This record gives sequence, structure tokens and C-alpha cells, in this order.
Amino acid sequence: MRSITINGLKRESVGKVATKALRNAGKVPCVVYGGDAPIHFSADDIAFKHLVYTPDVHTVVVALEDGTKVECILQDIQFHPVNDRILHIDFYQIFPDKEVMMEIPVRITGNSRGVRNGGVLRIVNRKLRVKALPKDLPDFIEADITEMRIGTKMYIGAIAQEKFKIMHGENTVICQVRTSRTAIADVEAEEETEEGTETPAEATAEEAPAEE
Repeated sequence: MRSITINGLKRESVGKVATKALRNAGKVPCVVYGGDAPIHFSADDIAFKHLVYTPDVHTVVVALEDGTKVECILQDIQFHPVNDRILHIDFYQIFPDKEVMMEIPVRITGNSRGVRNGGVLRIVNRKLRVKALPKDLPDFIEADITEMRIGTKMYIGAIAQEKFKIMHGENTVICQVRTSRTAIADVEAEEETEEGTETPAEATAEEAPAEE
């Protein structure tokens, strides 16, 4: 998984007054949990642009002014209810030899036959919780819908899990191709074509008289 670096300053005071002063100065108060002791720090608003405002996920290296570097993942984030400004971020420290759980986005690939025949693709789970060593965390989980037809669903069991484990039941649905009003005729045509039955277009072509 890709990693980004956040340059921060340690916070000596963590009271309400100090926190308010940080926010007024355009900084975000943060805490890293999971180590021997919580690490309180702050960083500029703009430092979180590529971590928060993106569909992608990353591990984070928090680099402090004293040379300390801590590898972690985003655990929780609080936004202002009116202007959506970041108020506070919690991180969780990770270690190379310890597995960690993280929400990983699902990336749909392929050109489904069911969708081509008028079906509607419905994505049920856009993110899946994964457990793995930090180095084995995937950037995304690929769901290939090429073989999906109208009325079929893709379950967790269809995803290869070599170096990570998806923390959902095998019967969890990732996506499905649903039928629609325009897809009914296409479903029948698809079944007839598979059985070797002539399609309406082929029958018309055979019955039409040749031009003189």
C-alpha cells in the first residue's frame, strides 16, 4: 500500500484553549494511539489533502520536528458540522510484524454481459474490511464483473485472498446485476442464443425474399 508523510509538531498542551488556538491558526490537532503512549501533535490543514479528500487509502508516516517517525493508519476523523473543516484526527500506530485491519475500497473492473444486455449494476459494498500485515495491505480490492449476467451476484468468496483476509462472511454480496424493464427481452434473447435458437433478427433475414 502507498504511504504519505505528514509533517507535524508535538503538542505540549492538549487543553481546550490550546486546541482552539491551533484551529484558529489553521492547524489540525491529532493523536496517535497504539504505541507505548499517545502522541499528540498538530499539522497544517493542507497536509491532509491527499489523505482525507480522496477515495484512495494510504498508510501514514507522521514525521515530527525532533526526528521521530511513526507509521500509522487513519482511525477516526471529526469534521465541523457546518463548514466541514477538519476538527480532529485519530491515528493508530502500526508495526511491521503485527496484522492490522483497514477499510479497503472495491474497484470494479470488466465489461459485464448482463450490463450490456440492459441490466443495472448495483454495488452493495464499496469498501471491505481487510486484515493483513502492513506490507500486504492492498491499495484496492479488484472485483471483475466480466462473467456476471442479469440476476447474478458476486460474493466475497469470488475474491482471491492470498496475503490478506477479508473480514466479512462468505455470503456477503459485493455487487449484483439487476434486471430492468429494458432488460427483460435481452434476458430471453441471451438464453435463446445460448441454446442455439434463432434470434428474431436471424429469422427475419432467412424469411425475407431475395431481391430480383
